[in-house]
Amino acid sequence: GIKTAILVGGMAAQKQERVLNRKPEIVIATPGRLWELVKERHPHLSNLRQLRCLVIDEADRMVEKGHFLELSQLLEILNDSQYNPQRQTFVFSATLTLVHQTPTRVLQKKNAKKMDKKTKLELLMEKVGIKGKPKVIDLTRKEATAETLTETRIHCNTNEKDYYLYYFLLQYPGRTMVFANSIDCVKRLSSLLTVLNCDPLPLHANMHQKQRLKNLERFAERESCVLLTTDVAARGLDIPNVQHVIHYQVPRTSELYVHRSGRTARAANEGLSLLLIGPDDLINFRKIYKTLEKSEELPFFPVENKCMTSVKERVNLAQQIEKAEFFNSRAKHHNSWLQQAAEALEIDLDDDMLMGKKTSEQEESQKQKMLKGMKKQLKHLLSQPLFKVLMKTKYPTQSGKLLLPQTSVGVSESALGTVSKQQAKKRKSIK
Repeated sequence: GIKTAILVGGMAAQKQERVLNRKPEIVIATPGRLWELVKERHPHLSNLRQLRCLVIDEADRMVEKGHFLELSQLLEILNDSQYNPQRQTFVFSATLTLVHQTPTRVLQKKNAKKMDKKTKLELLMEKVGIKGKPKVIDLTRKEATAETLTETRIHCNTNEKDYYLYYFLLQYPGRTMVFANSIDCVKRLSSLLTVLNCDPLPLHANMHQKQRLKNLERFAERESCVLLTTDVAARGLDIPNVQHVIHYQVPRTSELYVHRSGRTARAANEGLSLLLIGPDDLINFRKIYKTLEKSEELPFFPVENKCMTSVKERVNLAQQIEKAEFFNSRAKHHNSWLQQAAEALEIDLDDDMLMGKKTSEQEESQKQKMLKGMKKQLKHLLSQPLFKVLMKTKYPTQSGKLLLPQTSVGVSESALGTVSKQQAKKRKSIK
């Protein structure tokens, strides 16, 4: 049979070298690790002249200026005239033909070209080294997102996003991916949702590869689970049955919006995308809306306002606990490091260098007592049912199927069902 090898960074290079020693016909690799092994002149990668096929997935991102320098170096070698002229090159991406409006300041520059689909593809082909007239197969819809994806939004203040995120996760259990624009935001949300007993799984570039893979496996195994992630998970992941994607922060580009949303509604399955739009997100939201040429306004996600008072009470208390624990942990870590350094240098440590006010044992005991009291209060709140108990009902999805959602006791229907019902009411009122 045909042998394959997977080469990725963050994993033991020696193990991957052993895999290459088996002389696999197909090598699937990230640019960095592949370039590393090519430079080390691994025997199986020494004769790239005979390469018959080159496939570049997420090609628009791969050849983007300032990204994946190693791929540029590999392409430089592979496009040398001495290499196999019969080689076939394939490029793939969901956003290859997505074009932004060129800013006026760029168009005013000398020799500036207005970017359109044809120009974008020509530039890409040039970078990849495809000569002649390539065959282009465009399967994307006008709006770029999947037809089975239901897209929704909630407009709110930035400090209200935590309320709506917690509300959604509690009201609509399932496999949910929550995207944020920064690692700090993912870390904060992870701490907050842990305090709220949501058992989140974080994923970001500062984590070890082994821990990232472990969290992805856990997420794929659990029927109801939340993955908090940066855009490191926006492309290239195929996790089955992801029901919801929440954009906690609006992505900076339309490509990222398409790829994030593409983690759900895969392989003809249905899925829901929810944008939490704060005042700072409006500019990015409008840009995305314009680039994707949306013919209709995104529907507002329906929220049961009766529950929001209880939601806010829980989240506000959890935020206080999270902040107190975060400060205590950071202060302990900082002060411990300073004390060790002072001991190693055999110098006296100035109290002014320590983080946090120097407190007496009595004051420290009082702080811990207060923290313990807040945790007890939150535990009591979390033990109370937030939503009224309703019968489970079948709901019409976007494709017209009748599905019984896999929901917990006390929840009447899925997020998709709620949106479908609201849209049906809206259409009826228009008639």
